[in-house]
Amino acid sequence: MIPLSLAEIAHAVGGRLHNTDGSPVVTGSVEFDSRQLSSGSLFVALPGEKVDGHDFAAKAVVDGAVGVLAAREVDAPAVIVPPVSEAHHGSVALTGDTDGSGAAVLAALAALARHVVDRLDKLNVVGVTGSSGKTSTKDLIAQVLSPMGPTVAPPGSFNNELGHPWTALRSDPDTRFLVLELSARGVGHIAQLCRVAPPRIGVVLNVGSAHLGEFGTREDIARTKGELVEELPAEGVAVLNADDPLVAAMAGRTKAKVVLVGQSPNADVRAEDVELDEQARARFLLVTPKGSARVALGLHGEHHVGNALSAAAVALELGATVEEVAKRLSGAQRVSQRRMEVTTRADGVTVVNDSYNANPESVRAALKTLAAMTHGEQPRRGWAVLGVMGELGDDHIAAHDGIGRYAVRLDIGRLVVVGEQAAPMHQGAYLEGSWGEESVLVPDVDAAIALLRDQVRPGDVVLVKASKVAGLWRVADALLEGAGK
Repeated sequence: MIPLSLAEIAHAVGGRLHNTDGSPVVTGSVEFDSRQLSSGSLFVALPGEKVDGHDFAAKAVVDGAVGVLAAREVDAPAVIVPPVSEAHHGSVALTGDTDGSGAAVLAALAALARHVVDRLDKLNVVGVTGSSGKTSTKDLIAQVLSPMGPTVAPPGSFNNELGHPWTALRSDPDTRFLVLELSARGVGHIAQLCRVAPPRIGVVLNVGSAHLGEFGTREDIARTKGELVEELPAEGVAVLNADDPLVAAMAGRTKAKVVLVGQSPNADVRAEDVELDEQARARFLLVTPKGSARVALGLHGEHHVGNALSAAAVALELGATVEEVAKRLSGAQRVSQRRMEVTTRADGVTVVNDSYNANPESVRAALKTLAAMTHGEQPRRGWAVLGVMGELGDDHIAAHDGIGRYAVRLDIGRLVVVGEQAAPMHQGAYLEGSWGEESVLVPDVDAAIALLRDQVRPGDVVLVKASKVAGLWRVADALLEGAGK
């Protein structure tokens, strides 16, 4: 963050000073986790389910914090933030925020982030949204841009009312690129995040079924995702997926320049001659208005082609050459954990840990990747270990049933469905293919681990995928524990 006195911070967030004359200067990072504090930090006091950050205010200063951003008076130098309306309080999902103090602190944190971003005149803000692929695309964009200048991006999927301003506040006068991932649980959320750190380039990847239970229809999801392009300035750039009709239609909702990406012939930045190797890594010809170049991705799964095209479009708009983009994409690595994380044991068993989250589109993409890895010139037995896909609303039974049927159509060797909530996957597979032992329903993660340890053989490929709530990463961890890699 840029150096700011507590008095300047109080002015930026509309707060008041407490136990300080306001002269101490924050020269370090802004942290809500007291364990991450260092000399010169600003501590953000947030309520939690079990603990309240306000109770750690005094210790935070002992540990190096200059002051505290707080909703009530504490035994430390602090900026006391103003309360927020009940309407705003209700829009913030912060566990333990029973009195609105968390919403007030988050609103102040957002105001502080906007104050800092507005001061950084060399900063290019890139926003990424979509039903799936946001984190992987954000990671790709950051890797492609970082050789062009100091780049800040959030770790993992830190993309909400807390992660968004926290990441923006990592920027300093040297930062040239700020790459942000924008999520939403309802109408207006993305627009609100855009006002924290206004993007000049906005990327919309797709409109799928994620959070369908909260939004209602895919059209409602599209309306919300499109808030990103509506917030772009006239001199900005909207990067839209030409292969998704709901995304391509967003071109009419922005005053910014539109760049279409995809495999469609009308895409401005497109992939031609796409091929997958035995590890389902894509190779393709990157075709752009500025020329063409070959790309060989190190990431597993054909779905990364679209992510890579979005990253390419962003980098090209910011001054990279086609050759530079192709080289950087070819050298890009997986950054965030539990997203197509491929590890091969010493005995040849390959574990594909994609257990961070799941929706019907991302599960289908993962199953296609598994099929590509097992149906090559040297066939291998594939295992799909799948759990519940959350937040699907009334369509959850049909959605799970469809995934089971899709696994059969791809000729996946074995399907292990974990948990009663995901049981329609098992039923769908059985009805689609009259499967017997090819599909099995197990009650929990421990049962899945026991089954796999007993039946997986050298050379098998095991895909693990479900929504976070299922905790299926424990399956991947168990298969790799002490196995040698």
